[in-house]
Amino acid sequence: MKAIRRFTVRPVLPEPLRPLSALARNLRWSWQTETRALFESADPLLWARTAGDPLRLLAGLPPRRLTELAADQEFLTRLNTATAELHHYVTGPRWYQRQAENSPGLPAAVAYFSPEFGVTAALPQYSGGLGILAGDHLKSASDLGVPLIGVGLLYRHGYFRQSLSRDGWQQERYPVLDPNELPVTLLRETDGTPTQIALALPAGRRLRARVWLAQVGRVPLLMLDSDVEDNDPGAREVTDRLYGGGSEHRLLQEMLLGIGGVRAVRAYCRLTGHPAPEVFHTNEGHAGFLGLERIHELGIPGEADAEGLDFDAALEAVRAGTVFTTHTPVPAGIDRFDRELVGRHFGPHAELPGIDVEKVLRLGQETYPGGQPGLFNMAVMGLRLAQRANGVSTLHGQVSREMFAGLWPGFDAEEVPITSITNGVHAPTWVAPEVFALGATMIGAARTEEAMTVGASERWDAVADIADQQVWDVRSTLRAQLVGEVRARLTASWRQRGAGTAELGWIDGVLDPEVLTIGFARRVPSYKRLTLMLRDKDRLRALLLHPERPVQIVVAGKAHPADDGGKRLIQDLVRFADDPRVRHRIVFLPDYGMGMAQKLYPGCDVWLNNPLRPLEACGTSGMKAALNGCLNLSVLDGWWDEWYEPDFGWSIPTADGTATDEDRRDELESKALYDLLERRIAPRFYDRDGAGLPQRWIEMVRQTLTSLGPKVLAGRMVRDYVERLYAPAARGHRSLDPATARSLAAWKERVRDAWPHVEVDQPETSAIGATAEFGSTLALRVRVRTGTLGPDEVEVQAVAGPVDADDRIADARAVPLKPVAGPDLEGRWTYEGPLALDRTGSFGYTVRVLPSHRLLASAAELGLVAVPAEARGESAGVLMR
Repeated sequence: MKAIRRFTVRPVLPEPLRPLSALARNLRWSWQTETRALFESADPLLWARTAGDPLRLLAGLPPRRLTELAADQEFLTRLNTATAELHHYVTGPRWYQRQAENSPGLPAAVAYFSPEFGVTAALPQYSGGLGILAGDHLKSASDLGVPLIGVGLLYRHGYFRQSLSRDGWQQERYPVLDPNELPVTLLRETDGTPTQIALALPAGRRLRARVWLAQVGRVPLLMLDSDVEDNDPGAREVTDRLYGGGSEHRLLQEMLLGIGGVRAVRAYCRLTGHPAPEVFHTNEGHAGFLGLERIHELGIPGEADAEGLDFDAALEAVRAGTVFTTHTPVPAGIDRFDRELVGRHFGPHAELPGIDVEKVLRLGQETYPGGQPGLFNMAVMGLRLAQRANGVSTLHGQVSREMFAGLWPGFDAEEVPITSITNGVHAPTWVAPEVFALGATMIGAARTEEAMTVGASERWDAVADIADQQVWDVRSTLRAQLVGEVRARLTASWRQRGAGTAELGWIDGVLDPEVLTIGFARRVPSYKRLTLMLRDKDRLRALLLHPERPVQIVVAGKAHPADDGGKRLIQDLVRFADDPRVRHRIVFLPDYGMGMAQKLYPGCDVWLNNPLRPLEACGTSGMKAALNGCLNLSVLDGWWDEWYEPDFGWSIPTADGTATDEDRRDELESKALYDLLERRIAPRFYDRDGAGLPQRWIEMVRQTLTSLGPKVLAGRMVRDYVERLYAPAARGHRSLDPATARSLAAWKERVRDAWPHVEVDQPETSAIGATAEFGSTLALRVRVRTGTLGPDEVEVQAVAGPVDADDRIADARAVPLKPVAGPDLEGRWTYEGPLALDRTGSFGYTVRVLPSHRLLASAAELGLVAVPAEARGESAGVLMR
């Protein structure tokens, strides 16, 4: 019989146990070993049944057990210690506060927007890498003391739960999530009523949302929920599920995230006294509308600026304090909406009525060659609304500059103002307790924790002194734990597939704790190539069943519910793994999530990643594995392209550039994968010394921990964001007061109007003939017409470097030239400067003019450049060959 109403009955904790509620509601427990151990000790069996969720544990403890705990002095002592430690953690100074003493330019606060957050399995608001990265960003910001406010949506169904049919086809279900059973609380007004955010929709409709607060250590995470009674049925379903629904549904989600999210931040700061953010960080384009709300805010007359700012001036003020991070290496991964659909949701009869709809639409217009003018591109809007942007690995930064180069016509891709900050992972979340304990035996628990949060490399060097036997014992223990976890999950999966107990005896022999174990787990789009390992099934079987050097493989992953191609890949893998000949050596585990991942990464010996290069923006799963001493076997893509060394892993040779046919490419790369496993990896794992230890393997584990450990940390990543993006953005925000913003907007408009009249004459040089000597210096002179612009409003540069057969300059460097005379009767200024010939071989130069202003973040910001007429064919003036 189905209930007609659902509500939550909360336990009444005895007075001595009241601090347990605060501990359970601060998600720091999810990465704090002692606090989790405290909860587990209350009832180990119930802790296991509730999947390690403190709130569910407390709700399930019977009154008699609560009475016993309230009288247990040892338990109360541990509880008081944990409570005091949490108080010190959330109030005491940390890395950021120490930095701020010497760097007063750091932002007072940063608002971090993301469509998903993977903080803990107890708050299932994530689908994959983007959400896990966002969760790790929040947790590391908390550890470092960065004053961050997270902003997202609360999805009533989260992402789907995955199971398999009997024939291996992915099944989805969407369990209802009751916020009252989650570690969140309602944001309330001073009178106790829930805070409500509202957006205006076409036809007089309203989209209302409540704001739920999750406390992630020191960091508040605000999540908007549209399932409120005042909404009509369509509006109530806006936050029904992550990445669900059609175009308008997604558009409303992203408007609520961006516009509603800014309003939620304002409400939170008003109610709590939290400093207002000076920097807004847009994690992928989904939250891009936040910039429009901030433009709208600045256009509202107020005490600080009675007139408000017009759109262009407000845009400059908003851009200065905005950071945009792109995560996709392919245009197909970007949200794009029909232009007319977006237009209907803004303007006089919808949201942001004070902003010209055409100006909104121009922000997302694909104005570059090959772009579709009828579409509104969220990433393009994100880039136009942010003065600072980045990709998530060095290679992805390069790919992003090439992908978005059309927004900066006239500039080479390497000059596109998109930098890169390589992702990292939150070590306290992903490092197994056994690995943490291994480090603590050498340098102590406190210094080990510091190494994992801040990233002090000298702390990681201590791993070099750990005895071989200790390293191998830990790795063997983790592998054995994974075997037990796999058998339990496989049993549950087969029961869901309809198998009876009598059919499942074989699972007791699945995997062997002594066998080389390979892990592969991620989302299942086609470019990640889940089934590359199946390319030659006979050869894979031979590897799995090798009599002396067998391998075993654990696979997990979810396909998007609408991606039948991805589901077929899963089915192909499952059918292979169901074969009685190999099912004890290869398994597919459904319902991949944080809980599974925390067992899977530490227990594997090798982490496999074989995407189509360069389509993996970063790929952080291999980082989590590496922090546990697991060795990476990967295509040189994402972060592995940046940090791979043969001392701590293997590179799968790629055929990009040589095999244009995808089928041929898969054939070549799968063969390389099999060869590595058979000839290099398995022999190294099974090559043992007299004590039974694989010495060369253990050394690679050491190198993985000491060399990769400090690099792959989210602490390092967040410090990079603070120093390279947040601090400059905060300075930019402070410099753009209303008067300065108006002045900058007016200057940009004047420069754009004047630019067609900027001309560059043919430069003159002291070079004689077609050759010159290495180490010599050429004197360059060029005359430039700047029209109505003064010489202080432009920068004239010589751009020089090696040239190819088409006279294209590679690895260019720019040398500023100085005005020495002018203007002459024709309005020309003369610029001069030296050009050092510091390279041999084919060398070339050109001259260009760029806008110049102290408030520009880069010379390419306006996308304006003037070059000599002969250089417009994209060739350089060749000096020598």
